[in-house]
Amino acid sequence: MALRITSECINCDVCEPECPNDAIYQGQEIYQIEPSLCTECVGHFDTSQCVVVCPVACIEVDPNHEESQQELREKFHRITATKEESGAAVV
Repeated sequence: MALRITSECINCDVCEPECPNDAIYQGQEIYQIEPSLCTECVGHFDTSQCVVVCPVACIEVDPNHEESQQELREKFHRITATKEESGAAVV
């Protein structure tokens, strides 16, 4: 499953730089997570880094984007392959 940021977000700017897939961005009111880029850090870390650093615990599983661990791993491989093809650094 992808993650989402709830309305409790205080825009502290801590989560965005922690995302290895660049899935987190500043929305109109609060930070947002792009589901097509969120792998819950599968392939990078054992735990979701944005959840670990969030001081108000406002990042949760997005029930609208259910994915198995295998699907998240496949998404990780697609994302990193795309970054490598474009010459971007892969974390």
